[in-house]
Formats: sequence, structure tokens, C-alpha cells
Amino acid sequence: MTILVPSQEVLIGLLRRICQTPAPTFAETARGELIAELWQQAGAEVSRDSVGNVMAELAGSGPRVLLAAHLDTIFDPDTDVTVKESGGRLCAPGIGDNSASLAIVTALLQALQAAPEAPPRPRLTLAATVGEEGLGDLRGIRQLLSLRPQDFDLMIAVDGHLGTIVHAAVGSKRYEVELSAKGGHSWGDFPSPSAVHALGEAIQALTRLKLPSAPRTTFNVGQVWGGTSINAIAQRAGFNLDLRSLDAGVLASLEAEAVARLRRVAKRHGVELTLRVVGNRPAATVPNEQLVTAAQAALLEVGVTPCLSAGSTDANAAMAVGLPAIAFGVYHGGDAHRLTEWLEPASLRLGYRALWRLLESLAGA
Repeated sequence: MTILVPSQEVLIGLLRRICQTPAPTFAETARGELIAELWQQAGAEVSRDSVGNVMAELAGSGPRVLLAAHLDTIFDPDTDVTVKESGGRLCAPGIGDNSASLAIVTALLQALQAAPEAPPRPRLTLAATVGEEGLGDLRGIRQLLSLRPQDFDLMIAVDGHLGTIVHAAVGSKRYEVELSAKGGHSWGDFPSPSAVHALGEAIQALTRLKLPSAPRTTFNVGQVWGGTSINAIAQRAGFNLDLRSLDAGVLASLEAEAVARLRRVAKRHGVELTLRVVGNRPAATVPNEQLVTAAQAALLEVGVTPCLSAGSTDANAAMAVGLPAIAFGVYHGGDAHRLTEWLEPASLRLGYRALWRLLESLAGA
């Protein structure tokens, strides 16, 4: 079957509309409405659930495939997301992650709906999901899978750079750490316990965590806050902590040691420690070799060298419930999660073709 490839102008037009519709995690409504409108205009029957996921069902043959691309970005609502051209690239916050994926999934739906004869394809559920990024903690895909636990045979998260196949789920545990103290005046009440002083030692204690060389395991303090004035001993301070590993047991041990270190520091400084879990993504692997092989073949067919990787995507939630899943990248670009994010326009058609070939190969699986 000849691949129905849209023009680059069509793909870029979709990309601009999607990227320039802000979609911070927990505020994806406007972008969700845009996607629903685009899918409805293509002739699909669209539904939305209570958390804001947008879904469409497409008939086909073979396995039941959930094809998901997340709606949200990491950027604040007031971030300038205007798409600009520079040196042959398209630049804007969120242009690749995940506007490009949404544009390609939308273009694919448009082509399938417009085809005079139904091209070979598996039975598809298209989903634009909320809450994939950061503290969203995969809430959209988790909601979908919890409501439809037996509806799918395979899951593909459209997310990431072209050529990358995420075949294993990196687990993460995330904490909001808050330290509280009596505080006071920096001269008159010294040496009253300081939340900021305790925070500094707490972070230093975390930097001394011993990590295994394998499986890959990481930690990060990504945000820090606290204090009220240069001449006030801080009453409150805090930070966000991200712990990750490919192995669930290693992650649990890392979490236990990190928490123990934080408790010891708080006790030494005489401050109160409050820990709040704000993220819990499962580490998982599943028997997904058939899906991985099909994805590799699809990439090679369009001239792209495949690269297997572990990552944290919507596919985590599918793997956690035993559903064979991967994440499949569809664009060339860089600087994801930065204001300087960019994308190579010509890669969109290549990514589209690769995804089409993958779905076509699954139709008879």
C-alpha cells in the first residue's frame, strides 16, 4: 500500500497550531479542544474523559493498538510559544516534545480518514493524553488504562526523537521536601534553627548517595525555595527531589537511604521534616520484542538507524500493567525542555512515514 504522506506544509501548519496553543501540565484544556476539533474535522468520532484525554477509534484488522501522544508541556502559561524560523530550523518551547508527535498523529488520522480505500492498519485507539510531564505523573494514560484494562493488545507512545525506541521503563520516585524551624532575627535570635541551613546540609547529604554502576540510577534536586529576608533566620525552606532507576528494587533502596539521610539532617538541626510524594512512576520491562522488532524494521525501511533506549514516557504505565509497549520518536530536534527547543522541518515527513510503516506492519500481526 502506498503511504499517504501529507505535504511538509500541511505538517508544519498543524505543528504551528498545536505548538502555539499553550498546554502546561494540569492546564491542557485549550490544546485538548484543538486536537478534538482537528480530529472531528477529519471525520473521526471523538470522546473525552473526566481528566481531559481526547480519544478516537479507528477500525482495522489485527491487534488492538493504543496510539498515544501527550498534550502537555513543561512550560508556564505565560511562556512565549510562538514558532520561529532560524537557520532552517523551527524553534519554540515544546515544538518537539510533544507538539511534533501530536501533529504527526493528527496528520495520520486525517490521511486514514480521507483514503478512498482503508489502508492496512491495526484496530486503533488514538489518544491525546494529559499529565505526562513532571508532576502530572502519567495521570492521563493511567486513567485511560484503568478504565479500559482489557481493551488493548499493544501500546505505542508517540514521543521522542526519530530513531529512538524506548523499550524499557525508567522508574521514578519524587518528593516535595519541606523543612520548618522556629527561625527569627538573624542577630537577635541567633543561633535559632534555620530551615535554610538545614536545607543546605540536606542537599549535600543527598549528593553523597552511593549509586550502582548498573542498573543506571540517578537523583536530582531540581527546585529549591525558602526564607523571607536576608536578615531573617528562615522558618521554612524546601526542594523537590527526583530519584530514578531502571530497577524497582534499586529504586526502593535509593529512596529508603535518601529519606534516612534527610531525617538525620533534620534531627541534627532541630527542624521539622515533612515529606510528600508527588510522583511515582513504575520501573518495568515487558515481553515487547515483537513490537520492538517491528519498530526497528519500520525505521530501517525509511533509512533511519534505530536506537534502543530506556525512558520515562506514557509507555511506563502500559508496561506496569503488563501491556507490551514502546515509545516511538518521530522528529529530529534538540533542546527539549528548554526555551531554545528546535526541530528540523524535513524530519516530520520521515517520522510520519516511519510511524505509518510500523502501524501497517502490525495490521497482520
